[in-house]
Amino acid sequence: MADYHDDLRLAHVLADSADSVTLERFRALDLKVETKPDLTPVSDADKAAEEAVRGVLQRARPRDAVLGEEFGLVGSGPRRWVIDPIDGTKNYIRGVPVWATLIALLEEGPDGEQHPVVGIVSAPALHRRWWAAKGLGAYAGRSLASAGRIQVSGVSRLEDASLSYSSLSGWEERGRLDPFLDLTRACWRTRAYGDFWSYMMLAEGAVDIAAEPELSLWDMAAPCIVVQEAGGRFTGLDGIDGPGGADAVASNGILHEELLRRLSV
Repeated sequence: MADYHDDLRLAHVLADSADSVTLERFRALDLKVETKPDLTPVSDADKAAEEAVRGVLQRARPRDAVLGEEFGLVGSGPRRWVIDPIDGTKNYIRGVPVWATLIALLEEGPDGEQHPVVGIVSAPALHRRWWAAKGLGAYAGRSLASAGRIQVSGVSRLEDASLSYSSLSGWEERGRLDPFLDLTRACWRTRAYGDFWSYMMLAEGAVDIAAEPELSLWDMAAPCIVVQEAGGRFTGLDGIDGPGGADAVASNGILHEELLRRLSV
């Protein structure tokens, strides 16, 4: 098995470079916000954070490809870094501290597809960071020095499970609102924590299910490997493992097949 310790250490350096930008601009009175062609907001902090991460990667891993939400894909090859400079931009621009930088390394596997092998989720306004690497487990803490290993829950029945999601509108647009609402009624507790936060609480065992109907690779790559290394399962609505689709269903693994069955149309 490949050793990803060096890549994981680099991921922390990359997250540090993003945090220095995002924290400085958080709640800044002169924060500049624009609307992208897909009608989602982007701030000057999103762009600056991604540029900072790309700058470090250019020096440290010049042969690796880089895909970012704001500046697209540069390079090609069997290794690709995937960046979401601010997951939760709407929270960020409103001064809500629940946002994070997501960074993942994808590597080509025997099947010819690229899969996440390193991931880090850094939420500096929450003073917390989560990370994982293939075969090394998942961890959380304020820093490497104060980290603890994390794992998913052992909840085995939906009526005892806690479900986290982002919003109902996406499920309605996908024609899956009714089965999703049926799922929420079957669960013990539902909360719309949203974005990265749902998956990190799943990895820590605080919730048992997380699901979103509309996502991009940069939204999923880092959370995917953290959830998997914490002992959970991360698939699309089609049940295929990994972040390769346009939606995500994550669980502690025990509940996964029933979850997929209930969300099928």
